Amino acid sequence: MDETYINLPTSHLLGSVPAVINEEKDGTDHKTPEASMQTFPPTYGGDRGRGYQTLESPSDPQPQPSSNWKGMFSVSSYTQYFNVDTDTVMNRLISSLYPIGGDFSSKIDANPDLYGLVWVTTTLVFVLAALGNCATFLMQKQSDHGAAWSFDVSYVNVAAGSVYGYAIVVPTAFYFSLQYLGSNSNLIRFWCLWGYSLFIFILASFPLLIPVEILRWFIILLSGAASASFVTLNLRSYIDGNDLSVLIVAAFFLQMALAIFIKVWFFP
Repeated sequence: MDETYINLPTSHLLGSVPAVINEEKDGTDHKTPEASMQTFPPTYGGDRGRGYQTLESPSDPQPQPSSNWKGMFSVSSYTQYFNVDTDTVMNRLISSLYPIGGDFSSKIDANPDLYGLVWVTTTLVFVLAALGNCATFLMQKQSDHGAAWSFDVSYVNVAAGSVYGYAIVVPTAFYFSLQYLGSNSNLIRFWCLWGYSLFIFILASFPLLIPVEILRWFIILLSGAASASFVTLNLRSYIDGNDLSVLIVAAFFLQMALAIFIKVWFFP
């Protein structure tokens, strides 16, 4: 190729690129700063995010449930008490129908739950409200066929207040009483015990629809005695070696009082 074409100036041509001139190294080592890998995106003023983060920085620790009294107001503190499966709940419900064994406390020692307390009491509230109204309807129709009848909504309020109040207040009172008297007790286990003790009243509510007064009294007293025996026999394991028999008697009569209240108010 002719050298005259090589030496022609090309800087005036449109779109031309200047040639790259290779310079000799001056012998000085230029060290590039070490790159720090960072995550995107950055933050541009204000508290809009965490910005650039180096990959080596440890992640923020997950919040742990507080072990002090403030943990009572944290939902995560109660999740362990709902960690039960269907087989466990069914086994505990069946055990509540056989009070003579008295081994319910040993079954819940490793994993007392509040699942039974919540759902047994809630189911009992709606069963009493619904079947109580049905019972009054049947009794009214039996005495006067032409009389008008309307659903009594107040049954729901009375059932909720009495059942929830009993299932929470009574075990709590026994817990503080035993603590004051120096006996070892556990509030969660007491709530679990009293919650499952109410299951028999759900089953007893259905035959209470039969409009025969003597039969109704027999059913409710039998159910109350079974529920009271279930509570007292399992409560006995917490007061062995202590002269606290008065608490056993009190637990029995409180359970019987609840049974009589159910009969008198909801199935008159």
